[in-house]
Amino acid sequence: MRRFLLFLSFLFFLYASWTVFEKLSAKTENQSVLETITSEFQNVSESADFRDIKETVSGGIEYLVTLLQSLSKQNPQNQNNDLDIVKKPELVAPSEQAFSIHNIELGDTKTVVEKLVGSPKRVSLNEYGTNWYAYHENYHNFIMVAYNSDDQVVGLYTNQDLLTSTKSIARGSSKQDVLAELGEPITKIQKGFVYYQFQKDRDYDVFHLDNSYITIFYDKHQDNTVTSIQIISEALENNRQDFYTESSEQLIEGFEYQLFDLTNATRVNHGLNILSWDDHVKETAREHSLDMAQNNYFSHTNQHGQSPFDRMLEDEIVFTVAGENLAYGQFSSIFAHEGLMNSMGHRENILKEEFRYLGVGVAFNSESHPYYTENFYSK
Repeated sequence: MRRFLLFLSFLFFLYASWTVFEKLSAKTENQSVLETITSEFQNVSESADFRDIKETVSGGIEYLVTLLQSLSKQNPQNQNNDLDIVKKPELVAPSEQAFSIHNIELGDTKTVVEKLVGSPKRVSLNEYGTNWYAYHENYHNFIMVAYNSDDQVVGLYTNQDLLTSTKSIARGSSKQDVLAELGEPITKIQKGFVYYQFQKDRDYDVFHLDNSYITIFYDKHQDNTVTSIQIISEALENNRQDFYTESSEQLIEGFEYQLFDLTNATRVNHGLNILSWDDHVKETAREHSLDMAQNNYFSHTNQHGQSPFDRMLEDEIVFTVAGENLAYGQFSSIFAHEGLMNSMGHRENILKEEFRYLGVGVAFNSESHPYYTENFYSK
């Protein structure tokens, strides 16, 4: 580094000297001085000392190139440096159900789970009135697990390559293969005397088997292949009284952090850097979700004509690049995230290499329908 700084100092000296030289040459009254300087430069250029200086400059340039190449290798673009550190677990086929995630099945105990995956990185309330326990290693090997009061697994989710099945279905399987193995998915689900009809153009299928509801999500931008899976026990699903869960501060925070974690787990899948949570921009996002929920609209531009960037600047958030994702009406952050990944503009924000920070804000309207706002940015 000392050699590098000396080299830069030498270049600055040459630049400064040449600037003075040019100024002198522009004045006729300094012609004699100019001739003297020119003569001296000619003498110096022919000397052995000057040849040594040229060699030093050449060596300095070579050193600078080598240094820059070294820094480039240490900080490669579009690469997560943890990819070579965290290993994928050795997966085995499930023994009790059709599907397992990270070798975990419904009915396993929390003790068994945490012997496999360690302690949770986050515990947050979900729409079923229980908690999602998020387990991962810097968002590698990411899973979420829900337990009942007896600490038995009643819910599972992953969007990474941790799925095994007795049905020859894995992450990356085609939708056609899923339907061939599992048959026709259910098209509606009942709560009390009310049926919820799934949309025909949905990007997921729900199957009722092994006393559980299995939701398989597809990636429309990767030929409708399996991208993630949620497994909910029949008992847990039946315990939910309505399709939409009544709002609470704990549920709002749960949805916000879950959407944040899902985003980072997806970025890891694509070899991208992990985003940092930002409380400041979270408030901006939550205010916009609340404004939409209270005033019954859905738009990036609020009723005062402000864009996401206007709102961030108003909240004194300084950024060089920023973006916003919106979702509305999905049952949970899982469904919201999967839907955003199947919308190209939103997907591009989730996978934008330049972003460094993310804040998520959630609010519910009077009918308990959630509004989700994600604000991404870099300083």
